[in-house]
Amino acid sequence: MPADAASRRMFVTPHGRTLAFTRLGFGGAPLGNMHRTLSEVEAEATVRAAWDAGVRYFDTAPLYGHGLSESRIGRALSAEPRGAFRISTKVGRLLEPCAAGDEAAGIYQATPPLRVRFDYSRDGVMRSFEASLARLGLDRVDILYVHDIEPAAHGAAYEARWDELMAGGGWRALDELRAAGDVAAIGLGVNDAAPCERMLAEFDPDIFLLAGRYTLLEQAPLWDLLPACERRCVGIVAGGPFNSGVLARDGGTFDYAAAPAAVLARVGRLRTVCERFGVALPAAALRFVAAHPAVVSVIPGGQTPGEVAANAAMMDAPIPAELWTALQDEGLIDAAAPTPALEIQGARSLH
Repeated sequence: MPADAASRRMFVTPHGRTLAFTRLGFGGAPLGNMHRTLSEVEAEATVRAAWDAGVRYFDTAPLYGHGLSESRIGRALSAEPRGAFRISTKVGRLLEPCAAGDEAAGIYQATPPLRVRFDYSRDGVMRSFEASLARLGLDRVDILYVHDIEPAAHGAAYEARWDELMAGGGWRALDELRAAGDVAAIGLGVNDAAPCERMLAEFDPDIFLLAGRYTLLEQAPLWDLLPACERRCVGIVAGGPFNSGVLARDGGTFDYAAAPAAVLARVGRLRTVCERFGVALPAAALRFVAAHPAVVSVIPGGQTPGEVAANAAMMDAPIPAELWTALQDEGLIDAAAPTPALEIQGARSLH
Protein backbone atom coordinates (compact mmCIF):
# COMPACT_ATOMS: atom_id res chain seq x y z
CA MET A 1 0.00 0.00 0.00
CA PRO A 2 1.55 3.38 -0.94
CA ALA A 3 2.52 5.55 1.99
CA ASP A 4 1.81 8.92 0.41
CA ALA A 5 -0.74 11.44 1.66
CA ALA A 6 -2.96 11.09 -1.41
CA SER A 7 -3.28 7.31 -1.35
CA ARG A 8 -6.88 6.15 -1.06
CA ARG A 9 -8.59 4.10 1.60
CA MET A 10 -11.82 2.50 0.38
CA PHE A 11 -14.28 2.23 3.24
CA VAL A 12 -17.56 0.33 2.98
CA THR A 13 -20.01 1.43 5.67
CA PRO A 14 -22.11 -1.10 7.60
CA HIS A 15 -25.01 0.02 5.37
CA GLY A 16 -23.11 -0.80 2.18
CA ARG A 17 -22.07 2.68 1.05
CA THR A 18 -18.54 3.01 -0.32
CA LEU A 19 -16.50 6.09 0.56
CA ALA A 20 -12.98 6.77 -0.70
CA PHE A 21 -10.84 8.61 1.84
CA THR A 22 -7.40 10.00 1.24
CA ARG A 23 -4.96 8.82 3.84
CA LEU A 24 -4.38 12.45 4.80
CA GLY A 25 -7.47 14.60 5.29
CA PHE A 26 -7.93 18.26 6.15
CA GLY A 27 -9.23 19.36 9.54
CA GLY A 28 -11.10 22.62 9.08
CA ALA A 29 -11.17 24.02 12.64
CA PRO A 30 -8.17 26.36 12.13
CA LEU A 31 -9.92 28.00 9.16
CA GLY A 32 -12.47 29.41 11.60
CA ASN A 33 -9.89 31.98 12.79
CA MET A 34 -8.65 29.72 15.56
CA HIS A 35 -6.38 31.88 17.73
CA ARG A 36 -5.78 34.37 14.88
CA THR A 37 -7.69 36.07 12.10
CA LEU A 38 -7.13 34.81 8.56
CA SER A 39 -7.84 36.77 5.41
CA GLU A 40 -10.15 35.17 2.88
CA VAL A 41 -7.21 34.95 0.47
CA GLU A 42 -5.09 33.08 3.01
CA ALA A 43 -7.93 30.73 3.92
CA GLU A 44 -8.60 29.84 0.29
CA ALA A 45 -4.90 29.35 -0.39
CA THR A 46 -4.71 26.93 2.54
CA VAL A 47 -7.54 24.77 1.21
CA ARG A 48 -6.04 24.90 -2.28
CA ALA A 49 -2.68 23.77 -0.90
CA ALA A 50 -4.41 20.71 0.57
CA TRP A 51 -6.06 20.01 -2.77
CA ASP A 52 -2.76 20.39 -4.61
CA ALA A 53 -1.16 17.91 -2.18
CA GLY A 54 -3.79 15.34 -3.17
CA VAL A 55 -6.06 15.68 -0.13
CA ARG A 56 -9.67 14.84 -1.00
CA TYR A 57 -11.32 14.56 2.43
CA PHE A 58 -12.31 17.78 4.20
CA ASP A 59 -13.94 18.07 7.63
CA THR A 60 -15.63 21.14 9.06
CA ALA A 61 -18.38 22.17 11.50
CA PRO A 62 -20.66 25.12 12.29
CA LEU A 63 -18.71 25.72 15.51
CA TYR A 64 -15.46 26.46 13.68
CA GLY A 65 -15.49 30.23 13.46
CA HIS A 66 -19.30 30.24 13.77
CA GLY A 67 -19.72 29.28 10.14
CA LEU A 68 -16.48 30.71 8.75
CA SER A 69 -14.79 27.35 8.19
CA GLU A 70 -17.78 25.91 6.32
CA SER A 71 -18.11 28.99 4.09
CA ARG A 72 -14.40 29.14 3.33
CA ILE A 73 -14.07 25.45 2.51
CA GLY A 74 -17.19 25.60 0.35
CA ARG A 75 -15.90 28.53 -1.67
CA ALA A 76 -12.44 27.03 -2.09
CA LEU A 77 -13.87 23.76 -3.43
CA SER A 78 -16.66 25.28 -5.49
CA ALA A 79 -14.83 24.85 -8.80
CA GLU A 80 -14.07 21.16 -8.21
CA PRO A 81 -16.32 18.30 -9.36
CA ARG A 82 -18.51 17.28 -6.43
CA GLY A 83 -17.69 13.62 -6.90
CA ALA A 84 -13.96 14.30 -6.61
CA PHE A 85 -13.92 14.91 -2.87
CA ARG A 86 -15.50 13.79 0.41
CA ILE A 87 -16.74 16.33 2.94
CA SER A 88 -18.11 16.05 6.45
CA THR A 89 -19.74 18.52 8.80
CA LYS A 90 -21.52 18.30 12.13
CA VAL A 91 -24.83 18.82 13.87
CA GLY A 92 -25.70 19.59 17.48
CA ARG A 93 -25.13 23.34 17.51
CA LEU A 94 -27.29 26.00 15.90
CA LEU A 95 -25.92 29.41 14.95
CA GLU A 96 -28.23 32.25 15.93
CA PRO A 97 -27.91 36.02 15.34
CA CYS A 98 -26.62 38.13 18.21
CA ALA A 99 -25.31 41.62 18.84
CA ALA A 100 -21.72 42.25 17.86
CA GLY A 101 -19.52 41.36 20.82
CA ASP A 102 -21.90 38.73 22.20
CA GLU A 103 -20.64 35.83 20.07
CA ALA A 104 -18.86 34.04 22.97
CA ALA A 105 -16.62 32.46 20.33
CA GLY A 106 -13.85 31.30 22.65
CA ILE A 107 -10.71 30.42 20.69
CA TYR A 108 -12.19 31.73 17.42
CA GLN A 109 -11.55 35.35 16.50
CA ALA A 110 -13.46 37.87 14.37
CA THR A 111 -16.43 35.59 13.86
CA PRO A 112 -19.75 36.68 12.35
CA PRO A 113 -22.31 38.07 14.86
CA LEU A 114 -23.68 34.62 15.68
CA ARG A 115 -23.89 32.66 18.91
CA VAL A 116 -23.99 28.90 19.19
CA ARG A 117 -26.76 27.00 20.98
CA PHE A 118 -26.75 23.25 21.57
CA ASP A 119 -29.71 21.43 20.04
CA TYR A 120 -29.65 17.69 19.38
CA SER A 121 -33.38 17.35 18.67
CA ARG A 122 -34.86 16.37 15.33
CA ASP A 123 -35.63 19.98 14.49
CA GLY A 124 -32.18 21.11 15.58
CA VAL A 125 -30.45 18.45 13.49
CA MET A 126 -32.43 19.31 10.36
CA ARG A 127 -31.98 23.07 10.79
CA SER A 128 -28.25 22.61 11.34
CA PHE A 129 -27.90 20.36 8.28
CA GLU A 130 -29.76 22.78 6.01
CA ALA A 131 -27.79 25.79 7.27
CA SER A 132 -24.52 23.93 6.71
CA LEU A 133 -25.48 23.09 3.13
CA ALA A 134 -26.18 26.77 2.51
CA ARG A 135 -22.83 27.88 3.94
CA LEU A 136 -20.96 25.16 2.03
CA GLY A 137 -22.85 25.89 -1.20
CA LEU A 138 -23.59 22.17 -1.62
CA ASP A 139 -26.69 20.05 -2.01
CA ARG A 140 -25.28 17.19 0.05
CA VAL A 141 -22.46 16.20 2.34
CA ASP A 142 -20.94 12.75 2.65
CA ILE A 143 -20.84 12.44 6.43
CA LEU A 144 -22.77 14.05 9.28
CA TYR A 145 -21.26 13.77 12.74
CA VAL A 146 -23.07 14.58 15.98
CA HIS A 147 -20.72 17.11 17.52
CA ASP A 148 -19.45 17.03 21.12
CA ILE A 149 -22.15 14.81 22.64
CA GLU A 150 -19.89 14.03 25.61
CA PRO A 151 -19.63 14.74 29.34
CA ALA A 152 -16.82 17.28 28.95
CA ALA A 153 -19.03 19.49 26.79
CA HIS A 154 -22.21 19.22 28.86
CA GLY A 155 -21.33 18.31 32.43
CA ALA A 156 -24.41 17.44 34.45
CA ALA A 157 -26.60 17.98 31.38
CA TYR A 158 -24.93 15.19 29.40
CA GLU A 159 -27.65 12.57 29.97
CA ALA A 160 -30.35 15.08 29.05
CA ARG A 161 -28.48 15.91 25.84
CA TRP A 162 -28.08 12.22 24.99
CA ASP A 163 -31.79 11.75 25.57
CA GLU A 164 -32.52 14.76 23.35
CA LEU A 165 -30.56 13.11 20.56
CA MET A 166 -32.13 9.69 20.99
CA ALA A 167 -35.66 10.20 22.35
CA GLY A 168 -35.93 13.69 20.87
CA GLY A 169 -35.55 12.42 17.32
CA GLY A 170 -32.13 13.75 16.42
CA TRP A 171 -30.64 10.35 15.64
CA ARG A 172 -33.81 9.33 13.84
CA ALA A 173 -33.44 12.40 11.61
CA LEU A 174 -29.87 11.40 10.80
CA ASP A 175 -30.97 7.86 10.03
CA GLU A 176 -33.63 9.18 7.66
CA LEU A 177 -31.10 11.39 5.88
CA ARG A 178 -28.85 8.35 5.51
CA ALA A 179 -31.68 6.14 4.23
CA ALA A 180 -32.71 8.78 1.68
CA GLY A 181 -29.12 9.13 0.40
CA ASP A 182 -28.83 12.76 1.50
CA VAL A 183 -25.74 11.67 3.44
CA ALA A 184 -23.73 8.49 3.03
CA ALA A 185 -22.68 8.00 6.65
CA ILE A 186 -23.50 9.19 10.17
CA GLY A 187 -21.72 9.02 13.50
CA LEU A 188 -20.17 11.05 16.29
CA GLY A 189 -17.48 13.75 16.26
CA VAL A 190 -16.08 13.79 19.81
CA ASN A 191 -12.95 13.99 21.94
CA ASP A 192 -13.83 11.05 24.21
CA ALA A 193 -14.07 7.34 23.45
CA ALA A 194 -16.89 6.65 25.94
CA PRO A 195 -19.74 8.14 23.84
CA CYS A 196 -18.53 6.12 20.85
CA GLU A 197 -18.62 2.92 22.88
CA ARG A 198 -22.12 3.83 24.05
CA MET A 199 -23.25 4.56 20.51
CA LEU A 200 -21.91 1.21 19.30
CA ALA A 201 -23.81 -0.57 22.04
CA GLU A 202 -27.13 1.20 21.49
CA PHE A 203 -27.37 2.27 17.83
CA ASP A 204 -25.95 1.77 14.32
CA PRO A 205 -23.28 4.36 13.47
CA ASP A 206 -21.11 4.16 10.38
CA ILE A 207 -18.11 6.21 11.47
CA PHE A 208 -16.58 8.20 14.31
CA LEU A 209 -14.36 11.25 14.23
CA LEU A 210 -12.32 10.92 17.39
CA ALA A 211 -9.96 13.78 18.16
CA GLY A 212 -6.75 13.47 20.14
CA ARG A 213 -7.39 10.09 21.72
CA TYR A 214 -5.42 7.71 19.50
CA THR A 215 -2.03 9.31 19.02
CA LEU A 216 1.67 8.62 19.36
CA LEU A 217 1.32 10.04 22.87
CA GLU A 218 -1.56 7.86 24.08
CA GLN A 219 -3.23 4.67 22.86
CA ALA A 220 -4.46 2.62 25.82
CA PRO A 221 -7.84 4.40 26.25
CA LEU A 222 -8.96 3.06 22.87
CA TRP A 223 -8.07 -0.61 23.14
CA ASP A 224 -11.70 -1.55 23.66
CA LEU A 225 -13.14 0.83 21.08
CA LEU A 226 -10.90 0.22 18.09
CA PRO A 227 -11.31 -3.58 17.96
CA ALA A 228 -15.07 -3.14 18.42
CA CYS A 229 -15.14 -0.75 15.47
CA GLU A 230 -13.21 -3.23 13.35
CA ARG A 231 -15.66 -6.01 14.22
CA ARG A 232 -18.62 -3.80 13.30
CA CYS A 233 -16.89 -2.32 10.19
CA VAL A 234 -17.26 1.16 11.68
CA GLY A 235 -14.58 3.57 10.49
CA ILE A 236 -12.46 5.94 12.57
CA VAL A 237 -11.32 9.33 11.36
CA ALA A 238 -8.41 10.31 13.59
CA GLY A 239 -8.51 14.00 14.44
CA GLY A 240 -5.96 15.86 16.53
CA PRO A 241 -3.01 13.56 15.73
CA PHE A 242 -0.67 16.11 17.35
CA ASN A 243 -2.75 16.26 20.58
CA SER A 244 -3.60 19.89 19.71
CA GLY A 245 0.03 20.83 19.11
CA VAL A 246 2.32 19.30 21.71
CA LEU A 247 3.54 16.64 19.23
CA ALA A 248 4.03 19.18 16.45
CA ARG A 249 6.07 21.98 17.98
CA ASP A 250 7.87 23.13 21.11
CA GLY A 251 5.47 24.87 23.45
CA GLY A 252 2.43 23.33 21.78
CA THR A 253 -0.70 22.80 23.81
CA PHE A 254 -2.19 19.51 24.98
CA ASP A 255 -5.97 19.23 24.57
CA TYR A 256 -6.06 22.98 23.87
CA ALA A 257 -4.48 23.92 27.20
CA ALA A 258 -0.97 24.20 28.61
CA ALA A 259 0.67 20.78 28.56
CA PRO A 260 1.27 19.22 32.00
CA ALA A 261 4.84 18.44 33.00
CA ALA A 262 4.30 14.68 32.68
CA VAL A 263 3.07 15.12 29.10
CA LEU A 264 6.02 17.33 28.20
CA ALA A 265 8.40 14.77 29.67
CA ARG A 266 6.89 11.96 27.61
CA VAL A 267 6.98 14.10 24.47
CA GLY A 268 10.65 14.78 25.17
CA ARG A 269 11.36 11.06 25.33
CA LEU A 270 9.46 10.47 22.08
CA ARG A 271 11.41 13.24 20.38
CA THR A 272 14.74 11.86 21.58
CA VAL A 273 14.03 8.43 20.10
CA CYS A 274 12.82 9.94 16.82
CA GLU A 275 15.95 12.10 16.54
CA ARG A 276 18.10 9.01 17.02
CA PHE A 277 16.64 7.72 13.72
CA GLY A 278 16.61 11.09 11.95
CA VAL A 279 12.81 11.31 12.01
CA ALA A 280 10.79 14.40 12.84
CA LEU A 281 8.42 13.78 15.75
CA PRO A 282 5.31 15.11 13.94
CA ALA A 283 6.05 12.85 10.96
CA ALA A 284 6.15 9.84 13.27
CA ALA A 285 2.92 11.03 14.90
CA LEU A 286 1.05 11.18 11.58
CA ARG A 287 2.33 7.90 10.23
CA PHE A 288 1.70 6.01 13.47
CA VAL A 289 -1.97 6.98 13.66
CA ALA A 290 -2.56 6.23 9.97
CA ALA A 291 -1.26 2.68 10.41
CA HIS A 292 -4.17 1.42 12.48
CA PRO A 293 -6.51 -0.70 10.32
CA ALA A 294 -9.62 0.97 11.82
CA VAL A 295 -8.41 4.46 10.80
CA VAL A 296 -9.75 5.57 7.42
CA SER A 297 -8.10 9.02 7.42
CA VAL A 298 -5.95 11.26 9.61
CA ILE A 299 -6.95 14.93 9.71
CA PRO A 300 -4.44 17.35 11.18
CA GLY A 301 -5.47 20.99 11.10
CA GLY A 302 -3.76 23.49 8.84
CA GLN A 303 -3.95 27.28 8.92
CA THR A 304 -1.44 28.19 6.22
CA PRO A 305 -0.42 26.67 2.89
CA GLY A 306 2.97 25.94 4.40
CA GLU A 307 1.51 23.94 7.27
CA VAL A 308 -0.63 21.90 4.90
CA ALA A 309 2.29 21.19 2.58
CA ALA A 310 4.43 20.19 5.56
CA ASN A 311 1.79 17.71 6.75
CA ALA A 312 1.65 16.12 3.31
CA ALA A 313 5.45 15.91 3.11
CA MET A 314 5.63 14.30 6.54
CA MET A 315 3.12 11.67 5.49
CA ASP A 316 5.54 10.79 2.68
CA ALA A 317 8.70 10.88 4.82
CA PRO A 318 10.65 7.59 4.95
CA ILE A 319 10.66 6.13 8.46
CA PRO A 320 12.75 3.08 9.34
CA ALA A 321 10.88 0.18 10.88
CA GLU A 322 13.46 0.15 13.65
CA LEU A 323 12.01 3.39 15.02
CA TRP A 324 8.76 1.69 15.98
CA THR A 325 10.63 -1.19 17.61
CA ALA A 326 12.68 1.26 19.64
CA LEU A 327 9.58 3.14 20.77
CA GLN A 328 7.98 -0.12 21.85
CA ASP A 329 11.13 -1.27 23.62
CA GLU A 330 11.18 1.95 25.64
CA GLY A 331 7.51 1.63 26.54
CA LEU A 332 6.54 4.74 24.60
CA ILE A 333 3.99 3.02 22.38
CA ASP A 334 1.94 0.00 23.27
CA ALA A 335 3.45 -3.27 22.10
CA ALA A 336 0.08 -4.23 20.61
CA ALA A 337 -0.26 -1.07 18.55
CA PRO A 338 -0.17 -1.57 14.76
CA THR A 339 2.79 0.25 13.25
CA PRO A 340 3.60 1.37 9.71
CA ALA A 341 6.05 -1.50 9.43
CA LEU A 342 3.11 -3.90 9.71
CA GLU A 343 0.96 -1.73 7.50
CA ILE A 344 3.38 -2.02 4.61
CA GLN A 345 2.90 -5.78 4.80
CA GLY A 346 -0.76 -5.28 3.95
CA ALA A 347 -2.84 -4.79 7.11
CA ARG A 348 -5.00 -1.99 5.72
CA SER A 349 -8.53 -3.18 5.11
CA LEU A 350 -11.54 -3.04 7.39
CA HIS A 351 -13.10 -5.93 5.46
